[in-house]
Amino acid sequence: MNIYQQIEAEIKKASNIVITAHRSADGDSIGSSLGLLHFIEKLGKSAVICHPDKAPEFLYWLNTSPILLMDENPEEVTREMEKADLIFCLDYNATSRLGDDMKPLLEEATSKKIMIDHHLNPEEFPDVTVSKTDVCSTSQLIVELIEQSGHLDLLDSKIGTPLYLGILTDTGSFRFNSVKPRTHEILAKLLTAGVEHHLIHEKLSDNNTESRLRLQGYAMSQKLEILYDKHVGIIGLSKEELAEYGYIKGDTDGLANLILSIKGMKAAIVFTERDGIMKISFRSKGEDNPVNILAMEHFNGGGHANASGGMSSLTVEETLNKLKILIPKYF
Repeated sequence: MNIYQQIEAEIKKASNIVITAHRSADGDSIGSSLGLLHFIEKLGKSAVICHPDKAPEFLYWLNTSPILLMDENPEEVTREMEKADLIFCLDYNATSRLGDDMKPLLEEATSKKIMIDHHLNPEEFPDVTVSKTDVCSTSQLIVELIEQSGHLDLLDSKIGTPLYLGILTDTGSFRFNSVKPRTHEILAKLLTAGVEHHLIHEKLSDNNTESRLRLQGYAMSQKLEILYDKHVGIIGLSKEELAEYGYIKGDTDGLANLILSIKGMKAAIVFTERDGIMKISFRSKGEDNPVNILAMEHFNGGGHANASGGMSSLTVEETLNKLKILIPKYF
């Protein structure tokens, strides 16, 4: 029995299954959660998705209604977590990634826990761990679960569409070096199952609001600072600037990739003032330009070598100056 067959056995044995993923939801956390949910349903079981917070608006087309949110329905999420006898931990490697409200619910849960994740340095809290740091996304690992447990015949467009979305977004539309031959084999299986990939690309790429484009235009034209000798671009946006352009969650997604599209850029850093702190996104190109160490050592963050997150309690100007001092030490 391989580990995926072991997970299938746990699914079939469980009575109350909960699927969790990290706070600040993204395409992979949403995609892997929905894909796993629909697979579990195909196995004749039921499950509940409990996430810390809402998905970005540009993912609403995916039908995120099955997802219970801790910040909107804390009593319901608490009840589901307490009665669970199997909890899936998708796309995160540490209980802290659930946020302050859901973290204790997971840590205090007496249920069996299964981690399926691709981030570095996983904690040892789960009973079963699938940690594949060389795989591009958790969504790809859910496809592996379906196939390696012997249920590829159950894969259809309902299961496959969110999984394709998760792979697409976590690889920057298949441009990152985390994409391997196996990734394309997985994509072929999803297309064979009926996933309409062209519609997914359209719904992601042609789903901008005017305010989002205006905010991104302002950020690139007025706020971008380039450290040419280090090939690093930085954008910092205050809460006032975000409010001026009617910011909603997800509006600044993609700014780092725009910076990286500039000829010669090796790294991009975008930070925004939200909830009283600076949320920082680090992105880079190539094995020689990791950003996770900078995020971990100075901004209480971490993640992948070329895609990490962090935070700062300083002001926009102070955070920008701190980055300018640190960047020469890392690039």
